[in-house]
Amino acid sequence: MLVLSRKLNQRILIGDSIEIKVLKISNGRVKLGIEADSFIDIRRAEIDMDRSEVEVQQSSKKTQSVTLQVAS
Repeated sequence: MLVLSRKLNQRILIGDSIEIKVLKISNGRVKLGIEADSFIDIRRAEIDMDRSEVEVQQSSKKTQSVTLQVAS
């Protein structure tokens, strides 16, 4: 993992098509602006984690328990 320090209005370039700019720093929070080609998928990790948790819960609700009895 590359770790960088940036000040307000400084930018980070990733490849030729992604640019990240520090827009605001206040109260321990950083506001970032991201410019990228439209085919680049940009997501917040916590949203993806929430979705996967919901999917797991939904799939477990769909699972039914079946008991088989064997006649002798």
